[in-house]
Amino acid sequence: MLDDRQKTALAALMGPPNPVLEGLQVYVVGGAVRDALLDLPAGDKDWVVVGARPEDMAARGFIPVGGDFPVFLNPHSKEEFALARTERKSGRGYKGFTFYTGTDVTLADDLRRRDLTINAMAVDAAGNLHDPLNGLADLQARLFRHVGSAFSEDPVRLLRLARFAARFTEFKVADDTWALARDLVEQGEVDELVAERIYLEIAKGLSSKQPARMFEVLREVGALERVMPGLTYNDRIGEQVQVAKDRQLELAGCFAVLCHISDVPAQVAEQIRAPSEWRDQARLLPELLACPVLLQPRSHVESALQVMESLDALRKPERFIQLISAAACLEPVPELEWDALRKVMASVDAGAVAAQFKAEPGKIRAAVRAARLAALEQFV
Repeated sequence: MLDDRQKTALAALMGPPNPVLEGLQVYVVGGAVRDALLDLPAGDKDWVVVGARPEDMAARGFIPVGGDFPVFLNPHSKEEFALARTERKSGRGYKGFTFYTGTDVTLADDLRRRDLTINAMAVDAAGNLHDPLNGLADLQARLFRHVGSAFSEDPVRLLRLARFAARFTEFKVADDTWALARDLVEQGEVDELVAERIYLEIAKGLSSKQPARMFEVLREVGALERVMPGLTYNDRIGEQVQVAKDRQLELAGCFAVLCHISDVPAQVAEQIRAPSEWRDQARLLPELLACPVLLQPRSHVESALQVMESLDALRKPERFIQLISAAACLEPVPELEWDALRKVMASVDAGAVAAQFKAEPGKIRAAVRAARLAALEQFV
């Protein structure tokens, strides 16, 4: 049963009356419904239209944008509206599906193709909940349960399951869903995942409440080494990633912490087509951790200067600060000291020093460095 708050939240999902939707069987489905029932902030809405043809949507001014199946932009809100569809496995991987969007496809048909029961609920224009797969019961039981055996046909569903585990930390995975997830790995479907999709899901997982749970789920079903080859992961790493999350590190820093004991951290980033900032921090963090003066930068300022030079602290100060913060998740690094030294280094007027050696330009670099070292020595 729904309480009054939940009923109000569901009714609010449809928004104010919209003339362009009059006469259409329109539903909000998926995550927006789930989050409304959990009293979580509303995100993007997924809209489904039942019993309509593409030409019906075009006649109302909707703009077609779909590729594999019909999706349309609302001419007013610019939100995406998809025609209800079914899907049939026709090949390997998450793209290996054939879609059908005839007017005879029902809402229940569309919901049955979804991944988890808690994501397979819908709300109509009157605020009524449609729940043919008992998603509400699983939501109340805090349980991730697959919709059907097709779960093991789409490897993206495994990534989503792992990512949801990181977000909804009080939820558990149903035993039969564990079994299907392992089947997905054993059948080799997970090997069909494209790197870009893996990156997107990893980024969402690292942004979640308890990132380690994502990697624990993938490890549990034997998928982690297939999804992120070269990653060395253990419970301690999971704890350190949680520290990075709690300290509100940016995603590049969280990823660097995740990879810092792997043999080639930058390669882990490369394999999932992560952004250059992720690759750089993954590569540089182990180098920073190996610096003898990391924990006591004032003890040997010339070595500290070398560290800042090697990390390009002047040209990329934000990255340097993020790397120091990432290292501080792993060791008792004096972050304020490093930031102070960086500021002293940056305070030296390199242009003024260079002007003194116009006649001897070959000496400029050494003179600038000497001035920075002198400033640091005076500071400490």
